[in-house]
Parts: sequence; C-alpha cells; structure tokens
Amino acid sequence: MAKWQCVENCGACCHLDPEERPGLEDYLDAEQLEQYLSLVREDGWCVHYDPPTRQCQIYETRPEFCRVRPDTFKRMYAIDESEFDEFAIACCREQIEWRYGAASLEMLRYDREVGM
Repeated sequence: MAKWQCVENCGACCHLDPEERPGLEDYLDAEQLEQYLSLVREDGWCVHYDPPTRQCQIYETRPEFCRVRPDTFKRMYAIDESEFDEFAIACCREQIEWRYGAASLEMLRYDREVGM
C-alpha cells in the first residue's frame, strides 16, 4: 500500500495561484484565506518558495494549511485518518501533473518514492 510522503525538490504544492485552486473558502477560514492570499506572488508561486532549489524557505514554520498531516486534513477536508494516505497522494499527484505533467520526471520520482 502506498504511503504519503513529501518528496524533496518538487515544490508543486507551492504554486498557490487561487485561479487554479477553486473553493479555497470551503476549507480555509477567513483569517487563513487572507494569509494564503498574502503569500501568492504575481507569478502564482508562494513568496517563500525558492525556485532554484524547489524548497520552502520557511518549511519548519509554514502555515497549517501547508502541512500535509492527518490532523490537518481532517480539519480542512473532513478526511478520516484511514483515508489520509490515499487522499494526500492524490492531491500531490494532481499538483505535480498541473505543474510538471503526468509523464514528467517529477511524477515518476514521486510515484517511486510513495510506493506506487
């Protein structure tokens, strides 16, 4: 069974363009939504994302909505812990496909790392 994990040097989830993420207000409260929108650069990427390294510059202190954990997903999406891995992997794969493509090296590396 595949198990979710973050794969370094991906960064697909750091593309925060609200145009590509409909329904933000469905899972972020007003304060979180304001914070989220304040993080979006003109190019759609997070202000804390470093493109050359594909890493978050505030990873240890990133906002809760950036944390992929069972408790966070339960609060935001009402996902039960037993469904967490499958749901989180699907979210990551969707972001990777949008950013880099379904047959990209990033997708191949992600699938290998999570055991798909």
